[in-house]
Parts: sequence; C-alpha cells; structure tokens
Amino acid sequence: MPIPLAIPEVGSAEERNLRECIATNFVSSVGPFVSRFEAEVAALSGCREGVATCSGTAGLHLALRCVGVKSGDLVVVPTFTFIASANAVAHCGAIPWLFDCNDESWTLCPVQLGAALAERTQPTAAGLVHRTSGRRVAAILPVHALGQPADLEPLLEVAQRHQVPLVADAAAALGATYHGQPIGRGPTLSVFSFNGNKTITTGGGGMVVGDDLAVLGPVRHLCTTARTGREYDHDRVGYNYRMTNLQAAVGCAQLERLEHFLERKRAIRERYKEAFSDLPGVASFPTPAWSRSAHWLSGIVLPQGRAALLPSLIAGLEARGIEARSFWKPVHLQRP
Repeated sequence: MPIPLAIPEVGSAEERNLRECIATNFVSSVGPFVSRFEAEVAALSGCREGVATCSGTAGLHLALRCVGVKSGDLVVVPTFTFIASANAVAHCGAIPWLFDCNDESWTLCPVQLGAALAERTQPTAAGLVHRTSGRRVAAILPVHALGQPADLEPLLEVAQRHQVPLVADAAAALGATYHGQPIGRGPTLSVFSFNGNKTITTGGGGMVVGDDLAVLGPVRHLCTTARTGREYDHDRVGYNYRMTNLQAAVGCAQLERLEHFLERKRAIRERYKEAFSDLPGVASFPTPAWSRSAHWLSGIVLPQGRAALLPSLIAGLEARGIEARSFWKPVHLQRP
C-alpha cells in the first residue's frame, strides 16, 4: 500500500457529529459545534478566545487587517513558507519584506531581523518606517514551518522594541510547544489551518486565536460580513470567512484524537530519520531542544551542492510506494 504524505483519518466520531448536525438542521455557519470548536482550540493553545474561519489563509488575512496592516505597508515574512503567508499580506494590499531562516529551526531568524530593523528602519509618528522606501513596517509574520515553532522569545523582543505587532502563521503547529508553552500564546494573534492534510482537519478551515479581545472582536466582526445586528446593516467592508457547523463538527471529533495524531507524527519522523541516517551529509529537519514540533510533515535536507540528486531521490522513493516531493519553492523565487 502506498505511503502518502498526509491524508485525513476520519471515522465514527466524525460521523456521529455530522449526523447530529443533520438531525438538528445546523449545517451552516451557525451551530453549537462552531462555538465549541473555537473554545476547545483556544484552550489548547493557551489563549482566551478563538475565531473559526473558512481557511488558514482567510484567518491570516483577517489577523493582519485587524492588527492594522494597510495598503502599501511592509510585512516581515520568511521566504521559506507556503505561498499563503505572502498571499495574505498581498490581500491587504501590503508587500512582503522577505527574510531568510536560521539553521537551528528553519524559521524566521531573529538575529537577522533585529539587525535589519536597526539598520534599515526608523521610528516616526506614523510607526516604524523603512528608510529607503518610506513604507511603514506594519507587522512581523513568523511561520512555524512544518509544525516546528519559530524562536518566539527573541522575535517578540524585537517586535516589542520596535512596537510592531507579531502575528504567527501557525498553520501546521497545533499541539506544538515552545519552552513548554502551547503554540498560540505570546504573539498578538496566531492562526491555525485545518485543511485536509493538516494534523487535524475540518475538511477546510482555520482559526485565529489570541488574548486581546480588542483585536479579536474586529476579527470576528469582519469574518461575519461586518454586520451590526439582525438587520442588514454593515459598518465596514467585511468578508464571509465563516466556518460551518458541519466543518466544526468534524474538527471537534478530530480534537478527541489530537494527542494520538501527534504521537503518530513523531513516530513517523523518527522512522524517516533513522532510514536516512546512514547517508553522508543528509540531515533531518531540525527540532531544537526549546521546542516540541508537531512534525506535520517529515523531511530531509541534502548536502550543499547536491540539489541535482533531488529528482532521482524522489523517483526512487515513489518507486517504492513512498510519496515524496520537494518542499515549498521560496517566496523570493515566485513570480508574483
């Protein structure tokens, strides 16, 4: 049987919850499973509140808008990320300011970021401004790549020093920890994804979590078309980014087995690490001691200068029934 990269595991618990949705006729964006899923994910991430969305990208878009990102602004983004991180910035009319990652965790490098902000920006009445372009640096968007937490403490210190909000792309990091604390805590907002290939799935969906209700209130308001009451009055340009009760029902069932899924991911990672351990120069993706990765996907890094081996390596794995592909093309090499 072929070994896939990631597929959903659903069963009787999901069926039970979906039958309840159908029996009660709560199949759209209103229903008890939505609020339950929001509360359970917020609790798991150590946050006061969560706002469920139709996708992780939608959640990132809302989060960036509600921390004040506007058209023409700059948002710090690591170049090693799925394109959704940069797309969410572009949806705000802003521009990704791309940075490299460190070797320790393959996430946004706080040392490089701190040096760049010190050298290339200046504080003004309008906020932190890029000296050359004159654009405002409106947010920092670290990515917990492949479920591996970014080094948040120094990133938060940089963000606080320059008074720039930090929004974490935690798409694949539900259940991961940083210095023993659940991913979600610390940044102004964090955003999870529940796409079909994530550790837990709702078929498609996301969630914005955080502690600052003054920011989360606008997130929820814009998520639900910025409607102000029972009548059709809308006070802002909003979005229909809501998660359905059907999706949340699946999510609630999936959460019952989150620890099981995380343990399986860790075991899979160890098997791949052992399988490739005798190949000279080949390294597994890093897992620093200060974190516990969700190990959403397992991967290896080829030695410097050996990229030409990649096609034959992938072909060899797939010939043995093991699905494999190269990781994300860095954002700075993408056409847009």
